[in-house]
Amino acid sequence: MVKIIIGVIIVAFIVIGGFMLLDPNMKSSSPNETSETTDANSYTIEGEISIAGTYKITGVVTMSDLIETAGGVTNNADENAYFETTELTIGDTYYIAPKYDTSDVCSNTPIVKVNVNSDSADELTAISGITTTIANSIISYRVEIGTYQTLEELMDVYGIGNATYRKIRNYITLQ
Repeated sequence: MVKIIIGVIIVAFIVIGGFMLLDPNMKSSSPNETSETTDANSYTIEGEISIAGTYKITGVVTMSDLIETAGGVTNNADENAYFETTELTIGDTYYIAPKYDTSDVCSNTPIVKVNVNSDSADELTAISGITTTIANSIISYRVEIGTYQTLEELMDVYGIGNATYRKIRNYITLQ
């Protein structure tokens, strides 16, 4: 049994070495080493977009520019979940929320949403994942910083991490 395990390990190293010889651009990394996957001038877009992915665009980039580069939005895109004129930050990922539930192909009932730029704390707490504390933080942020320009700005709010953001992003509008 031990000989088989040692044999498998040796074969694995040989295969990895062979692939590295075939692709000299491939780097091995240690567990403590982080790799930069975003290039300069790259923006990632996902959600209700024709061709989700990462795009390299130069100059001042707006949401409209990124959407156009990605082939436009789908018919299910919620136009109230983004501002076309918002200037984007290099390296960030942007999400276009759906109007209708994507898990139900035949759904024609719009998703009930709240507006983070105008709704009250009571209205915000109607969304699962937004507690009273988070709703108050959303409003405080909006008062201090100004209106939210992208859905991703919600992750700057105290109490909203990546998991909460992913849970609530389909139920939020900006306008």
